[in-house]
Amino acid sequence: MGTTLLEENYPFLMKYFKGGIANPDRNISHCILFYGTDLEAQYDLAMEIARLLNCTGDLSNECSCLNCNWIRQNQHPAVITVSKADNKDSDDSSKKVISIEQARNIKNSLAVTSEYHRVFIFCDKDDDGNICGLNETNFQEPTANALLKTFEEPPEKTTFFFLTKDKDSMISTIISRSQCFFVPSKKAETRDFSLVQEVMENYFLLPRNDVLNFYDKLSALAKDNELKIILTQMQSYICELLKMSYDNVIMKIKLIKDINAIEHSIEEMNLGMKPPNILETLAYALILDN
Repeated sequence: MGTTLLEENYPFLMKYFKGGIANPDRNISHCILFYGTDLEAQYDLAMEIARLLNCTGDLSNECSCLNCNWIRQNQHPAVITVSKADNKDSDDSSKKVISIEQARNIKNSLAVTSEYHRVFIFCDKDDDGNICGLNETNFQEPTANALLKTFEEPPEKTTFFFLTKDKDSMISTIISRSQCFFVPSKKAETRDFSLVQEVMENYFLLPRNDVLNFYDKLSALAKDNELKIILTQMQSYICELLKMSYDNVIMKIKLIKDINAIEHSIEEMNLGMKPPNILETLAYALILDN
């Protein structure tokens, strides 16, 4: 996403960060957490802020200084993506997490002075290299703890970004050290929930003693369909309900909690947990909270 489009889609965020960077004291936080469903937009925002922090020209959208060109090409030596797939030593055996070894390498790199403003963008990636969100599974407490001192007292000209779908799925010590910004999705989304619509209809009105019946219906769907499709369509269904509940604060709180519960189920699925266990836990989370 180019700078002009970022300014059109996120005028408040762009104005805020541009103003902070242009200030002689550069008064923006050294730990910034973006959250929302559009991880690519979060990454583009982080890269644009990195460009502004390193620009040696006039900070304009068209600036062609060496740093700006490097960052546009994602080749700047001091703007680093940190994920389970990026900036990992060849002998690092961890495959599914940001490792403690990566944390140590970051600390070692920061011990050496640099003429650039160093930016570390923490995220996750799927098997196809798409940007995904951080959570307690892929960015675990031991790794975060190895960097807490660095996050609290980084060297001069150092900024950390954390990208996630839901900030509550992040380790609390990261949230407490970060300035958090919601990045709304600007994508036109077509949501399909045809597979689960009958099961999910008015689920929020079901009595607590109907939880096992609700679980049985989900299990029946899972026998003939991939669990990931079921969970994704459940999220889509609830997201549509959320759109229609803009004036009902209590319902909005309930629906957001349910979306997060399904997100947790997806994380459990990615860890290899058995579908019946995942669906049973999810059914109780959705119905017993009614």
